[in-house]
Amino acid sequence: MADDYLVRIGKLIRDARQHRGWTQAQLAEALGTSQSAVNRIERGNQNISLEMIARIGEALDSEIVSLGYAGPMHLRVVGGRRLSGAIDVKTSKNACVALLCASLLNKGRTVLRRVARIEEVYRLLEVLNSIGVRTRWINDGVDLEIVPPAELDMGAIDADAAVRTRSIIMFFGPLLHRMDRFKLPYAGGCDLGTRTIEPHMIALRRFGLDIAATEGQYHAVVDRSVRPDRPIVLTERGDTVTENALLAAARHDGVTVIRNASSNYMVQDLCFFLEALGVRVEGIGTTTLTVHGVPDIDVDVDYSPSEDPVEAMSLLAAAVVTESELTVRRVPIEFLEIELAVLEEMGLDHDRTAEYYADNGRTRLVDLTVRPSKLEAPIDKIHPMPFPGLNIDNVPFFAAIAATAQGKTLIHDWVYDNRAIYLTDLNRLGGRLQLLDPHRVLVEGPTRWRAAEMMCPPALRPAVVVLLAMMAAEGTSVLRNVYVINRGYEDLAERLNSIGAQIEIFRDI
Repeated sequence: MADDYLVRIGKLIRDARQHRGWTQAQLAEALGTSQSAVNRIERGNQNISLEMIARIGEALDSEIVSLGYAGPMHLRVVGGRRLSGAIDVKTSKNACVALLCASLLNKGRTVLRRVARIEEVYRLLEVLNSIGVRTRWINDGVDLEIVPPAELDMGAIDADAAVRTRSIIMFFGPLLHRMDRFKLPYAGGCDLGTRTIEPHMIALRRFGLDIAATEGQYHAVVDRSVRPDRPIVLTERGDTVTENALLAAARHDGVTVIRNASSNYMVQDLCFFLEALGVRVEGIGTTTLTVHGVPDIDVDVDYSPSEDPVEAMSLLAAAVVTESELTVRRVPIEFLEIELAVLEEMGLDHDRTAEYYADNGRTRLVDLTVRPSKLEAPIDKIHPMPFPGLNIDNVPFFAAIAATAQGKTLIHDWVYDNRAIYLTDLNRLGGRLQLLDPHRVLVEGPTRWRAAEMMCPPALRPAVVVLLAMMAAEGTSVLRNVYVINRGYEDLAERLNSIGAQIEIFRDI
């Protein structure tokens, strides 16, 4: 029995190591032991102490190989430190999750370069693996290889992983071409109030998809006789709505016109990927997309998603809030031009390099250097608009930025039902934010930030905004249960530490 447990523990450790993209040698180095010892542990041929299990769990950041329930991850932040140097922007979280869903269109091998190693991606990989898709990290864990099976096993879907991500709704578009009936768990994700999937259904019904929602599942039935015979007009110019329509159109045998489409960064990356699959897409970057579908896609494709403009905005906001000089490299400038124009109006001192292309050969990048600036509140309110307006996900960062500026700034976050409410968590750190209604916050600055211990807001961008304020506050702050940050950012604490922050990751004992 003891030997059986050792084998089972070893298998868990091996799976967690491979999931992280590490070799046995890398794990051995992290543990201060030999590769042969790790090999024996993974084969179940070595006794292993509870202390070693806990150390392995910490090294792999895996609750699977922890002692009991490891509990949530927390951050201890020593604030008041200036940032310096340079930092690269990582690939787009939202593009990566769209491309993972899009890989279901392809019967061949898909390789995605420099995929974001974040919880949202891990959840989608767990779902894909559960239905028979083979995935593995290659090239020292930097790139991701995806190979689909001949038939998907939807009956084996990992419902626990699926309900932890809203991205699962983007399975509808690819799956309607692969099977006549299937079920998907309800979509989850951030707590941002009521978010209906009806705009998705309006678009996908034009491809014969009918959805009934019962008992925590979406029950999908496809009528093959239904085909889009006129342009599809999206009732919401949303990113995921547009992506779902694109995914459905990609394997439709004919030409599909999608109007009122989002032209945001993740939609453009998806269009570029579809072109790599052989699907012709006209109008990329506009609100009218014409898709020339390919009913059977079986190609080996290699694609590099572009950098994440929201992460770039996060890093720029970190520099502003901490009054630091910082260079942010590989910034997708096309998707931050409005934000920078607003910051220039507020008095931001910065410069940028000449433009160059991302690895996808299409997205324009620059390197931005931000310097300490005396900011003034903008005359107009801060509010999001569909691209090319100010990005919806970048609005929360202006709450922290406005808190450092002289004067009062009105932020109108009209898209989500309750995200603006979470911004008032900055008051715990010395901010002066007045909630006018569920969508509008009045921010008064400048702010003398102070340290505090608090729970992480349940929405991704407000959570990061709180972390940035903690970095600016003198003293030691604690941000508890930061899973939501890990959903959208890869190794954020360690990367911020590399440019001068002091953030410690810890768990309750």
